[in-house]
Amino acid sequence: MNKSSIFICIPFLLLVPFLCLNAQNDQSSSNAYKKRVLETAEVDFLSSYYSQDGDNAAVTGGIGSEALTDATGTILVSIPLNDDDVLTIDAGISAYTSASSSNVNPFDGKGAADPYVASSGASRSDIWTNVSIGYSHSSDDRNDIWSVNVSIASEYDYFSAGVGGSYTKLFNEKNTEVSIKGNVFMDSWTPIYPSELRPFYGGNGVNNILFTQYTLTGNTDYNPRFIPFKTKERNSYSIGIGFSQILHKNIQAALALDFVQQEGLLSTPFQRVYFGDIDDSFIQNFHLADAVERLPDTRYKIALGGRLNWFVNAYTTVRTYYRYYFDDWGINSHTASMEIPIKIANKFTLYPSYRFYNQTAADYFRPYEKALSTDNYYTSDYDLSKYSANQFGIGLTYTDIFTKAHIWKFGLKSIDVKFYKYDRNTTFQSTILTAGFKFVMD
Repeated sequence: MNKSSIFICIPFLLLVPFLCLNAQNDQSSSNAYKKRVLETAEVDFLSSYYSQDGDNAAVTGGIGSEALTDATGTILVSIPLNDDDVLTIDAGISAYTSASSSNVNPFDGKGAADPYVASSGASRSDIWTNVSIGYSHSSDDRNDIWSVNVSIASEYDYFSAGVGGSYTKLFNEKNTEVSIKGNVFMDSWTPIYPSELRPFYGGNGVNNILFTQYTLTGNTDYNPRFIPFKTKERNSYSIGIGFSQILHKNIQAALALDFVQQEGLLSTPFQRVYFGDIDDSFIQNFHLADAVERLPDTRYKIALGGRLNWFVNAYTTVRTYYRYYFDDWGINSHTASMEIPIKIANKFTLYPSYRFYNQTAADYFRPYEKALSTDNYYTSDYDLSKYSANQFGIGLTYTDIFTKAHIWKFGLKSIDVKFYKYDRNTTFQSTILTAGFKFVMD
């Protein structure tokens, strides 16, 4: 049995004792009415199209095209097992094409190698797949909710397996809610390194065919610092604590505290770094890497966030959010957002939104050619740089609680379409269009 089969089987093994217990309880329980947690099966179809561009690609050491497109499709199925238990299955696939990752090997022979021009190599595109299975159980009075979940995800050079669980307690006539959740992810890399570095570990260096079929310019004594990573695993552990309180019939507040610890290979093997104290070497228009990104093998993250939702009237709601984040790599960030759902017709709601974000740079971030060969850690990934960003969004939701439209035995409950425009104070910008369709079984 392969790993995927093992992880898919685990949740069903976990469910057996719960299902048996619930069957016994059903037989011995009274006939008193109890509202089901989920009345009928629900199916969500979700899709998105994402596009980005910029001039600070990490694959090419902080310069070069960041152009990328990604199309994603997801199906989420929620199945009531009985009055108290719900099984969810979430499966998705994502296909992307990236100008920057194509330049892991820029020497495809179909034009001069250039960090601003996409290569036609195999690394220019990939497919990511994910399957997650969850189970939740609610107490008879609906004041206690337990859940467990397992997941697997895979792409060409990466595999991830995760397991998690949560417990939620409602009291004070369900006006107060406290929750705790935990997750563990065990990931493994199949490291892919920049093509010009590979001959320098157990190979023949500058005598490799790459350097004999092309002319080496600039520093012709090209001798990069390259040793493959010893560790290929990455483990992540997270704990989250949540608190929600209804302050008024029209106002709800919530707080969340999250802790994350990561260990293992936290560097991305194919992201180049250029040293400022070493002369540059080129093939065609492409600057050859001096090294790959090197980051510590541990990282601690802490985030504290709060929400305040105000039901203004039957037509308008205001949803606000703030989060403060910091980690031991030196990043501190602030996130603030607001969404104002406006009911514009009986079945239609408009969702304008705005989000602001800013962060400090990681201690190990160095722009193009600013790292030194004497540094222990270095990265030119602008996701770890100092920047601020604005995101504007607009969405429209159609809701029909009577599900008049049907496909086979399923009634269409809602359609949700949203568009977001994101801009950093660098050259990076992106857009994303999402669409969701919710069906319920009659």
